[in-house]
Amino acid sequence: MHRTIASLPLAPSVKIKLTSAGFDTCADLKHLRPLQLCKEAGISQEEALEVLQTLRSDDGAGVASHAGGAGAVSGGLTALQLLQKEHALGDIITFCSALDSALGGGVPVGKTTEVCGAPGVGKTQLCLQLAVDVQIPVCFGGRGGRALYVDTEGSFLVQRAADMAHAAVEHCRVVTQDAEQQAALKDFTVENILSRLSLVRCHDYVELLAHCYLLPDFLTKHPEVQLVVIDSIAFPFRHDFEDFSQRTRLLNGLAQQLIQLATEYNVAVVLTNQMTTKVWNGQSKLIPALGESWGHAATQRLILHWEGTQRLASIYKSPSQMEATVPYRITEDGFRDLAPPPFPTAQPTSSGPAHSVQQRKRPRMEPLPS
Repeated sequence: MHRTIASLPLAPSVKIKLTSAGFDTCADLKHLRPLQLCKEAGISQEEALEVLQTLRSDDGAGVASHAGGAGAVSGGLTALQLLQKEHALGDIITFCSALDSALGGGVPVGKTTEVCGAPGVGKTQLCLQLAVDVQIPVCFGGRGGRALYVDTEGSFLVQRAADMAHAAVEHCRVVTQDAEQQAALKDFTVENILSRLSLVRCHDYVELLAHCYLLPDFLTKHPEVQLVVIDSIAFPFRHDFEDFSQRTRLLNGLAQQLIQLATEYNVAVVLTNQMTTKVWNGQSKLIPALGESWGHAATQRLILHWEGTQRLASIYKSPSQMEATVPYRITEDGFRDLAPPPFPTAQPTSSGPAHSVQQRKRPRMEPLPS
């Protein structure tokens, strides 16, 4: 028996318009695109996207529930099998070994990761780095995949991506050890890296929701895509919203959709978020934007921040890793570990080797575009 429109968690006015247009059950809507539904039901684009988004989320929950019930009877995945599946999916390295170690190997595939931070701290730099690194050939320890980059702020810089691609190619060339790796380098070029990085520009939240609605179709046609970046998730939703309850519904539906997307299509979904100021007892503090409910949306949350002139990355929320804070830097080559000390502070002596101590004072690093 098909679920009725009246049972969906939608605004009453939208339900009335849908039923008045002759849509009685959810099955009546599943073949429609957002613009078709908009015209046939006489509702806005935002309302059409919310309806279809709710349908997909509801279907995902139903499938998961059904699969769980079947598993209990016919032998679904055990906890050990789930763990083995997670290990098999692997991670995408960031080229900052300290951060990769803290994350358990890198940004996990099959999960959603939220990267928060103030402007200029390096959110976009990390996303660009991941879009390059996901393409590193398997014989070099990479994934040999492709990336989809959804840009909502206009901060994507092709030249910056090209610089990082060049650095990655050079790194692989330097560490090449066998014939298989030499052969892989012929295809791993700056031109090919850029051609395997698909870019979508969204100018408002309606375009973002529409593109996210079509992501399952895109990933079905392009199974080699292993990374989806949305930079940023916050920007379109922080402007031109008078109905905050609608914003919360749209964000909750989008979060469920992205989690389902990461799980079903085995892709890493990386979202960047802005910071906002909140005042407690007369004191202000920077916290991630979009409210407390959104804080539960991603599988793990990474916060990039400044401590003086030093950039730090903190794992704030993760189901598998402990909270940790590691330093990083942004170089011409991309997202990297801290540089080694410029010179040792102690000279070698006849009694033993020198013990170098890392310098605490570093030249000021100006913020780059985030």
